[in-house]
Amino acid sequence: MARTVSARDLKSWIRDGGELAILDVREQGSYGKRHLFWASNAPLSRLELDLPRLVPRKGARIALCDGGDGLSERAAEKLSRWGYSNVSVLENGVEGWAHAGLELFSGVYVPSKAFGEFVEHEYGTPSVSADELNAMVQSGEKLVILDSRPLDEYASMNIPGGINVPGAELAFRVHDLVPGPDTTVVVNCAGRTRSIIGAQSLINAGIPNKVVALRNGTMGWHLAGYKLEHGQMRRYGELTDSGLEAARSHAADVAKRFGVKKIDRAGVDRFRAEAEDRSLYLLDVRDPTEFAVSRVPGSLPAPGGQLVQATDAYVATRNARIVLIDDHGVRATMTASWLIQMGWNDVYVYENALVSEHLETGHFIPPALGFDREPMKSVSPESLQMLIEAESAVVVDVARSLYYRDHGHVPGAWFAVRARLAEALRKMPESAHYVVTSEDGRLAKLAAYDLAALTESKVSVLAGGTDRWRADGLPVEKGMTHLASEPDDVYLRPYDREQGVEEAMNEYLSWEIELVRQIERDGDARFVKF
Repeated sequence: MARTVSARDLKSWIRDGGELAILDVREQGSYGKRHLFWASNAPLSRLELDLPRLVPRKGARIALCDGGDGLSERAAEKLSRWGYSNVSVLENGVEGWAHAGLELFSGVYVPSKAFGEFVEHEYGTPSVSADELNAMVQSGEKLVILDSRPLDEYASMNIPGGINVPGAELAFRVHDLVPGPDTTVVVNCAGRTRSIIGAQSLINAGIPNKVVALRNGTMGWHLAGYKLEHGQMRRYGELTDSGLEAARSHAADVAKRFGVKKIDRAGVDRFRAEAEDRSLYLLDVRDPTEFAVSRVPGSLPAPGGQLVQATDAYVATRNARIVLIDDHGVRATMTASWLIQMGWNDVYVYENALVSEHLETGHFIPPALGFDREPMKSVSPESLQMLIEAESAVVVDVARSLYYRDHGHVPGAWFAVRARLAEALRKMPESAHYVVTSEDGRLAKLAAYDLAALTESKVSVLAGGTDRWRADGLPVEKGMTHLASEPDDVYLRPYDREQGVEEAMNEYLSWEIELVRQIERDGDARFVKF
């Protein structure tokens, strides 16, 4: 029987200054409807893949919460089996929290979203509307538009003429992207947070240019009736010596203003030695393509802009130690300055990290649990195609529902949520052979163990997952065609919706602005103004 904690006691834990990870183990769609402010989403369906990076220390204090549906107890049993020793379950889940009169939040990445609104409110980050930006462009004003989102988001839609420069890259690369001090720099994202943080980063860095955020980002541009570009790949170029020198100089000023601490190899080794007693996150804030080439052993990819934009998706343990890794220190310094303002006290920039360590190279395999069992049998894409043609197998797809819908799935595959496979099995056709797949096949391997415990039929895994099926040139089917589970595994962004997009955009923007008042009612945000 899992140990329980009351809502009031958990509230006191949040405020006692000790390490604490609050994990909401529901699917993201359910989590996004109402959850605790500091709860990181760690769905039971993906726990083996998400837990090692979210909570690396097995002795950390953990509180599990759900919708009162027993998911927390199932998760607690798994955590105990994996050696996590300080786990409690929130009594009656989010309903118990609400019954105690405590605040619940909707949406995802809420602490970071709320922080963005705090920054705009406290620092008066300047912004322009879509109409104002359009007028600036039409009048021929000297300006550059820098899109602070990851490349995949930028490629899906962007402001015409915008250049992709993800968050932490802005202060690092802006000097090579702006022709002169009389050029206005406009920073945009899809909504508000990354526009605000990106623009304020450049202002904090002290660049001589006028800097503004595009108010409400690409959503605001779309709602104002202007066209977006799609499929663009405009990015920053190679960093010049003069650009690097300027970036380093400005980053040094930022480090001084916000008290950014540095740490050397000896200090990091000491933290590593103490990692069983104090949680340690080694996070590489460079572009993911750089991380893929070489990396510090034990580090995880956390591009700086996204780490600030979605901190709870990278670091679940409050009051942990965070060490940021970069090559020239600029991106790590800018990222650290924001984490400090968010209330993270033990944040460090690892000096000369990439020359102090023997770097790992080659394909990166993120840490995971649950793979220490006899592997399930696999079938190749070609073999599965023959099984399907012979009507000798049913394909079970446990990929994210947006991937299933938009990227495509094996024709005829049934979408299922892993945590509800028993229910899903009753909705699928009976078969003597079930083949499980997911995006890259990792989650499918875990789900196959679960499915094998529920049926007498043969269970296999599609080798390489649906990614390999597609890479081999085999046909895919798109849309939500065969549902064995409700697709509540993803919290849909406005532009993920198939209808009511504009209404959802307006609701989202209003929600984000309201967060400032909501965090005041909750009282647990520790944001700091310098």
